[in-house]
Amino acid sequence: MKEQEVVADNKTKPEDRIHFSQLAAYGAGGIINIALFNITGILIGLMGNISLGLSAFWLGAIMIVPRLWDALSDPFIGHFSDNTRTRWGRRRPFLLIGGILVAVTFVVMWWIPKGDLVRTWFPSEAGYQWFQLSYILITLLLFFTAVNIFEIPHGALGMEMTSDYHERTRLFSAKSFIGNLFAMSTPWLLVLASMEIFKGPGGNEADGMRYVSILIAAIIIPLSFWWTYKLREPGFVQVAKQKKTPFWQDMKRTLSNKNFIMLTLTVFTLAMGFNFVQLLGSYIPIFYVFQGDKVAGAALLAINGTIWGVTGLLAVFPLNWISPKLGKRNTLTIAILLMCLAQISKIFCYNPLYPYLIIIPTILLSIGMLFFFTLGSSMVGDICDEDELKTGNRSAGSFYAIFWWFIKMGNALASFVGGALIVLTMFDESQVTKVDKIQGSVREMRAEAKYWDGYHGLQDANTLWITNTLTKSDEVLKESKDYLIYLEKESARSTVDESKNLSGYHADRQKVLMDAKAGVESTIARIEMLQVKINLAEKQVQPAALDSIIRQAIPLLLQTKLEKAKIQSFELKSHLESKSSKTENSQAHYQQIMDNISGVNRKIESLNVSASTETLEKELETIEKSIVPLTRQTPYTLLMMRIVEIGLPLLLSIFSIFFLLRYTLTEKRSREIKELINQRNAELPK
Repeated sequence: MKEQEVVADNKTKPEDRIHFSQLAAYGAGGIINIALFNITGILIGLMGNISLGLSAFWLGAIMIVPRLWDALSDPFIGHFSDNTRTRWGRRRPFLLIGGILVAVTFVVMWWIPKGDLVRTWFPSEAGYQWFQLSYILITLLLFFTAVNIFEIPHGALGMEMTSDYHERTRLFSAKSFIGNLFAMSTPWLLVLASMEIFKGPGGNEADGMRYVSILIAAIIIPLSFWWTYKLREPGFVQVAKQKKTPFWQDMKRTLSNKNFIMLTLTVFTLAMGFNFVQLLGSYIPIFYVFQGDKVAGAALLAINGTIWGVTGLLAVFPLNWISPKLGKRNTLTIAILLMCLAQISKIFCYNPLYPYLIIIPTILLSIGMLFFFTLGSSMVGDICDEDELKTGNRSAGSFYAIFWWFIKMGNALASFVGGALIVLTMFDESQVTKVDKIQGSVREMRAEAKYWDGYHGLQDANTLWITNTLTKSDEVLKESKDYLIYLEKESARSTVDESKNLSGYHADRQKVLMDAKAGVESTIARIEMLQVKINLAEKQVQPAALDSIIRQAIPLLLQTKLEKAKIQSFELKSHLESKSSKTENSQAHYQQIMDNISGVNRKIESLNVSASTETLEKELETIEKSIVPLTRQTPYTLLMMRIVEIGLPLLLSIFSIFFLLRYTLTEKRSREIKELINQRNAELPK
């Protein structure tokens, strides 16, 4: 039968329908490539910059390396999956292995070695930062390789579970649906990581993510067994007879398909535009809308992310109604226009007076992106049918691998450009991380004050409180000795480059370090003497003596943390003085911040750790509130962030529409191809 004589039937046949259990099991895989894939890209860049103080530029640069590795691994994984023959099929073994590896490497990625003792291993702070960047790079390589092992066979399986034009869209819609369902919770990971139960009293968001990541792994591992057991490969009996093909032959055939190239360029260009500014989209709520308040900004991001996820869930239903009526290419065009409208609306919706206006562009973007990426994956399946008709081979793994490699290369390039854009806006990550360190020390002291506020004098003077005192003194003794090593090394180092031109900085810094060193040495000696008294007191249970020892211990257990806060406050003040001396356009901004840090300095210097725990806690609470405004960025930085974040995606969307108009595989032609393949398969010997 000639191709032009085939009549397309727009109705899905019963044998082509995907059962609900299969739909749910396949859709659950979206948790990895939609949720975890994006979590890693956003949170590593954000937390690495504002929590660890690493350069946004270098964080962006190292994100390219895993994508370059993908350039080698993705096509090979796709080709290997296409040519795998096992009793469980050619895709399912990868789902189990890849899912477990994703869970494990996601946890390992956040456990970056830290602490004062670790920092002493390196000759300078810059050396320690390069170590952190190297650790992040290696674990990112492992994580993204694990994601590829899972995602490429999973995506290829989705193209093979049905050959129906619209049922394939329904299948990838399920993947988007469940991926977005999980994505509703992912913005709250930043909130969870900011909670004291995860990060500890003196930790930051990066510390909290260590334990939050374990919760994520506990979800992924059982799911890996479920979807591997549940999913089926209906076409494997036919494919098992298919002759294995050489790698380079698969690659050449894939890259010579015109419709595949046009579709890939469409998705690549638009994804690149929005991913360029994805990281900036996290900075703006924190540093523009909430003026540097990371807790309030994280809450807005979480609420906004939940709305994004809910919208993505609901958008699946209109997608499955609109696409059959207008066709995939026209629906894809609508998606791009919706995303452009969202960008324009941000001009008015980024508003510190009305922070929740940000929800409007979020809803528009979520609908547009759900439409766009769901249809993109579905259309690759249609192209695989076209290729199968021409060649007689089904190579969905190779097509899907190259398609997602281009998208991931866009993400990688976007990570690099995004980091460069943050540097271009003159965002000051050192200011933010130095403020974090002061906050950490103050919060640790406040937590200790709260703890000792539970001690009520003679009535509590017993062996239990003495044991608690001994345990706490051991912890502080170790902390003090580690910090003393750090202080000795810092005293031997030359002046920090960024501040060496400040008049008197080096001498002032040496004095602060020597004072802290003397204070910590005194604390160590006094704690060791106190521990001798404690050991004697445990044998003689005398309430008056026990009460005296405990009251002597309380200020000693806070002293090292106070010394840390003093040095951190000095370093922040010196940093701001240095930045102020190098700029003429933001003098008013820096003057205000300098006034704030001077006030914080005075409060820390006058802090009396021997005061009552109730008084001490109130003073520390006042200091903590005074610290939040210190993270505010310059007006120039905030303006540039908004201009770039809004404008760049609009520009690249124009190119995306141009490529989309050159895509020619219609629904009618796709149905003709399906019928021709079915006829050919029916004629093959059984």
